[in-house]
Amino acid sequence: MAVAASSVNGDDAFDPVSTWVGWKRYIDSAPAVPGADDSGWSLEERLDYHSQFVVVTTPAMERVKRELQTALLVNRRQRGTARRGLIVSGPPSTGKTTTLMELGRIFELADRRKHSGVEDRLPVAFVSVPPASTPRMLVSEFARFLGLPVLQRMNQAAITDVVCATLCELRTQLVLVDDIHLLDTRTRAGAETSDQIKHLGERIPATFVYAGVDVHDSPLLVGPRGQQLAGRFKLLRNDPLPYSTAAQRHTWEELIGSLESALRLRNHRPGALAEQALYLHSRTAGVIGSLSHLIREAAVTTVLDGTESITKALLHSIELDIRAEQQVLAPGPAVTRQRTAKRTKTKS
Repeated sequence: MAVAASSVNGDDAFDPVSTWVGWKRYIDSAPAVPGADDSGWSLEERLDYHSQFVVVTTPAMERVKRELQTALLVNRRQRGTARRGLIVSGPPSTGKTTTLMELGRIFELADRRKHSGVEDRLPVAFVSVPPASTPRMLVSEFARFLGLPVLQRMNQAAITDVVCATLCELRTQLVLVDDIHLLDTRTRAGAETSDQIKHLGERIPATFVYAGVDVHDSPLLVGPRGQQLAGRFKLLRNDPLPYSTAAQRHTWEELIGSLESALRLRNHRPGALAEQALYLHSRTAGVIGSLSHLIREAAVTTVLDGTESITKALLHSIELDIRAEQQVLAPGPAVTRQRTAKRTKTKS
């Protein structure tokens, strides 16, 4: 039986979700509550709130949730080796890791309610593929998550046996693997690590969900090993949100509205961000990570300077990540439509 090591550095210690301690802390932490009364909050509490902020549900997240529910049911009584899984693929900062974490939280909390009072259960395991991974490195990440000691004399097979036995004993049903794009099946180490993760999927009666950057174009799915993986997993794209059709614009505006309603700023005019939906899309190119960062940094800035209101001028003064700023230099359809509308209005 694995015993997750408790944090010795206090409540403020950083434990990544790729450890049992960090995962449990993430599950047990109360998410930000948009409707909370902030009248008695200190400055630090208000800054902490906007730093954590809220997680909004995107169409891609909804689809992954539906597909995961189906996959769990399909795999529930599967005793063979060909369990079905999911791969969440998309550009950086589109919410892939957030999707994994939130779905893992939902699943684990539901499992806790179903098995109330039952100890020694670990419904969800979360690991990240290490850079230049070897099979031993990968399975050691599973051991690290579980808090299992990995001795120098233990070979890959021994670590694998302990990991698989522990996850089976703890009745783990969902295994989340992030950064799967780091596996390159064209190299010997990558190919062997791909074999290792396939082996884990055959020995652990759980549904596996991978996430990575542009997996559909990565070396992971090429060659015989990649084709074998492609035959067992469904690929779900998590792309930036478009802004072309009326339905797409409505989805984007609803997302902006959800983020705006979560703000706890005393002088902010409701609807001010929603009015800037087109501008926000052109600034972020529809990337949810860039959008969240822009609004959170604006909120923190306006709390610190005492204005307590997010304006377009404030948004424009904030520099985003390099990728987002490069998108501004190459305007997409949203900006083009805006400029076309202005030219048409001028001619008329």
